[in-house]
Amino acid sequence: MTRRLILSYLVLALLVLLGLEIPLGYLYARGEESRFSQGVERDASMLAEVAEENIEKGNLPALPELAREYAEDNTGARVVIVDRTGRQLADSAGNTATGTTLAREPDIAAALRHRTTVTTRTDADGTDVLAATMPGSSGTTIRGALRVTYPMTTVTDREHRIWAALALAGACVLAAVALVAFTLARWITRPLRTLERATTQLAAGRLDNPPDAGSGPPELRRLAAAFTHTATRLQHLLQAQHGFASEASHQLKTPLTSLRLRLENFEPYLDPRAHPSLEETIGEVERLSRMVHGLLALARLESTATTPEPVDADAVLAERAAMWEPLAAEQYVAITVSGPPAGRVRAIPGALEQIIDNLVANALRVSPPGTAITLARAPGAEFHVIDQGPGMPEADRERAFDRFWRACDSHHDGTGLGLPIVRHLVHASGGEITLHAAPGSGLDAHVRLRPADREGHFGSLRPGEQHADMGGGATGRPGTGRTVHQLRQQR
Repeated sequence: MTRRLILSYLVLALLVLLGLEIPLGYLYARGEESRFSQGVERDASMLAEVAEENIEKGNLPALPELAREYAEDNTGARVVIVDRTGRQLADSAGNTATGTTLAREPDIAAALRHRTTVTTRTDADGTDVLAATMPGSSGTTIRGALRVTYPMTTVTDREHRIWAALALAGACVLAAVALVAFTLARWITRPLRTLERATTQLAAGRLDNPPDAGSGPPELRRLAAAFTHTATRLQHLLQAQHGFASEASHQLKTPLTSLRLRLENFEPYLDPRAHPSLEETIGEVERLSRMVHGLLALARLESTATTPEPVDADAVLAERAAMWEPLAAEQYVAITVSGPPAGRVRAIPGALEQIIDNLVANALRVSPPGTAITLARAPGAEFHVIDQGPGMPEADRERAFDRFWRACDSHHDGTGLGLPIVRHLVHASGGEITLHAAPGSGLDAHVRLRPADREGHFGSLRPGEQHADMGGGATGRPGTGRTVHQLRQQR
């Protein structure tokens, strides 16, 4: 912004200078040409009077001396004198012989008819000259004519000097404007620079250096003060939310566990016909517990700033497939890894494992015995989790990432938080996830992450802050690093 402000000031100053200096230079040039023309015409008129007097007295030898003296006193000037018949009597340059007839030249012919001419023309050598031709007369009697020529370089050199002076003056003015503009722009943008740094810090989850609200224009000072107030309040809200998530995580587990134990203790004292209802009630308590864990996990994830890090996607896919394989084998479902290597990707710590666990758990729930779940790798940091279950209509695929949403024909005890957590983890890692119909039947979860060798700008993790486990604790599915025994218990 500082650069744009300086450029705008310089462009405005340049337009003003051009609007002033170009007309000024043009007027000065025209004035110089006018003064130069008048001076040559005046000199020619005076010399013509002297020449006419010498011709009248018959003092012709004095004419060459007159022409030579004037030419010596005025560098570049040339004087030509003719009699009333147009025969040359003197030439200060000596280019034409004495006695040569010049009566056919237009300006000489006009002067012999008692007419004065002042014109600009080009000599035989290609030089532009100003020629002033005067009749040498006494009353109506014309005794000769005189021509004085000056090269136009005499006036054009002066014009070039004035243009150079105007350009130098304009450059000095622009330099002064640039200095003032730089100082003014830095003063204006200082609150914006501090505001930018503060915004970056706030996006990273902290605000160590509030924006400067004591300098700059009043509007920006008020903006910086309002931002500081908003950021402070937002930090307090985030801290309160994080504290609530941590506290509720402990406070809600105990009563739910106690409620489940009390319900299980009722079993020996209930009529056998009430046992199915008791089991359903215990199942709902377990589902409520998983839902509470999922909500708390989402709250921790949304309030925690993260930094994606390079992860070996192929190694994680192979490790998670091996972890899920025993549990899938109990349901007579195979898990395979196929396709070319996906390479290293960027993901927040632990996110890739949790993404795969949630997607495989979803696929395993709907996979009939004798089918397979395929973890298909693709170049460019992509992979697919494909099952052979009943699939999902397009309308349901569009709503699958909504919180608490479950398909109307769903018979499993999911909480409706697994896919929202997966999407949040993928987005936090800088990627995208979409659901498609798999070939034949089933569902294809397509995950696209950023390659680790591609530069990216992400948020940052606060020092000492740990990522929440978004696996089994959030959705009732296996989390990162769980054993097969724990997976069986989870089922």
